[in-house]
This record gives sequence, C-alpha cells and structure tokens, in this order.
Amino acid sequence: QVQLVESGGGLVQPGGSLNLSCVASGSRFTINKMGWYRQAPGKERELVATHTGGYYINYADSVEGRFTISRDKGTVYLQMNSLKPEDTAVYYCTATTRSPAGVFSDYWGQGTQVTVSS
Repeated sequence: QVQLVESGGGLVQPGGSLNLSCVASGSRFTINKMGWYRQAPGKERELVATHTGGYYINYADSVEGRFTISRDKGTVYLQMNSLKPEDTAVYYCTATTRSPAGVFSDYWGQGTQVTVSS
C-alpha cells in the first residue's frame, strides 16, 4: 500500500500563490506517475496536472501557464500562481505504481483544501 500525505493548502487572495506538496511512502514498486486532481463543491473530480515517467507532463487547459508540477522521486509539488476564485477546491494527490508484472495500481491522498477568496 502507498500512503500519500498532502500539505500546503489554505486560504489565499485572488492573484496569490500556493505551493502544494505530496509525499509518497510505503511503495513496493516503482511509482510510474504522480499528479494532482481537484474537486470543487457540486462538481466532479478533475485532472489538474500529472507527471509521468520523469519527463512527461500534462496540464488541464484551465491551469496551463499558471500552475507548475514538479517531482523529486516520491514527492510531487504543485506551484500555483495567479490563483482565481474558480481554483477553489479540494486538491488530491495521486500516485500510480507499476509492478514487475506490469500491473498498475492507483492511490489517492486525503485531500487538502485550497480556497481563493478576497
């Protein structure tokens, strides 16, 4: 089992910045992908950004150019700049492991609240 612990959420004014962190522990296999999703009240969970294989990065259109994902082994970061009220959501860290047999497994953190408001 992989445990994911997020930190860095909070309240910020529009135009401000936050940096989220997520540390993975307990993995027996290679962590192939790490990333961030978010869920706003009354909405479905959506992709924010993912970091795969150490080199492939994917962003949602809504955050492209404002958010930056980075990864250092079992830790993934999300630098969020120029925050907007519509970025308000619970942000979830995710990790995907790959076993030697080629089986992929997904894990989720408990989530951290990000609120953008004046």
